[in-house]
Amino acid sequence: MYIILPKIDAKLTSKITYKCININVLHTKIRFYICCVERYKNQIMKNAIKTSKKILLTVAMLIAMLGNANEISINGDVEKTALTINNVKEGNLISIKDQNGIILYKELIKASGNYEKNFDLTALPNGNYFFELDKDLEIKTIPFTVESNNVIFKKEEEVVTFKPYVNQKKGLVLVSKLAPNLESLSINIYAQTNTGLKPVYNETIKGERTIERVYKLNKGSYLIVFNSNGRTFEEFIKN
Repeated sequence: MYIILPKIDAKLTSKITYKCININVLHTKIRFYICCVERYKNQIMKNAIKTSKKILLTVAMLIAMLGNANEISINGDVEKTALTINNVKEGNLISIKDQNGIILYKELIKASGNYEKNFDLTALPNGNYFFELDKDLEIKTIPFTVESNNVIFKKEEEVVTFKPYVNQKKGLVLVSKLAPNLESLSINIYAQTNTGLKPVYNETIKGERTIERVYKLNKGSYLIVFNSNGRTFEEFIKN
């Protein structure tokens, strides 16, 4: 018995081959377009991150410049010291500390505006002390000395410490900080778990006057701990 094969139409074969080639070319073009879209998408994301970082840094610098205005006035006589602070905000903290950092007095500002108060510092033991104004993005410290009931303020030695600024946008955590004296900043990120805090990331940044970092974290709650100039700052976030 013989099996008779049908005749192959050369024209039909040619058409099928041509269509297969066109399909392969179309698939190649589609893959190319997909790659282009992904590349442009990544570029747009990078540009968005850069823009967000610049905006955050600009805001922080503007606030810092406003905060560096000559807003603190101290006038002292034999019996009392008059402290005047312009443009305070509700929630700012004023404190007096000794050279070991022990808090001798603190007061939470309850109303925005100008702050005025008289202090009798002559009764303090001889030693070094400082006034501290803790604001949103900075801490101002003014040292003074008490010697035999005489109070000597050292306004020229005023120190400004800038705090880290944290912002969240579209699943990203953006961190910025001004470091005019190139002070280092250590960042430790902890994830909140059922068994407590779990470290997930840490780094120490040195030699940068404008510190900017962007972190991509999984959904959850986190504690970010910053250390700079002997101070510790903490920020709780929910991503």
